Amino acid sequence: MTEKYYLDTSIWLDFFENRNEPNLPKGDWAHKLLNKITENNDKVIYSDIVILELGVAGYQTHEIENLFQKIKPILVFVESTEKQMRKARDLSSKRDIPKGDALHALIARDNKSTLVTLDNHFKKLLDITKPKRPQDLI
Repeated sequence: MTEKYYLDTSIWLDFFENRNEPNLPKGDWAHKLLNKITENNDKVIYSDIVILELGVAGYQTHEIENLFQKIKPILVFVESTEKQMRKARDLSSKRDIPKGDALHALIARDNKSTLVTLDNHFKKLLDITKPKRPQDLI
């Protein structure tokens, strides 16, 4: 059965920029995870909020398209809904987390995908989704 994963924007940045730190090979983990997903014919959900956050990180639209083009066969794009955005705003204010992180969690849950992140904010959203770290999935 095909597994689905939802990578938060930081994981995408680790992958695209091969961001490794001493004793924290985040870029390597991201590459290994995406290779494993490809080998298993699994899918990666990505959303409009990922595109928006990559833009905030300095990427132009055409650059984002080029980066995703390389792994297009495993990708599935989803658009966040108005209901998800309203709920994300509510969660953000009530749990003191970034609205984008709340939206990532909701999109992952609603698309029955495993959220992949290294971000500790998601610990405040365990009732919505149970995130996994990339190194635990490879």
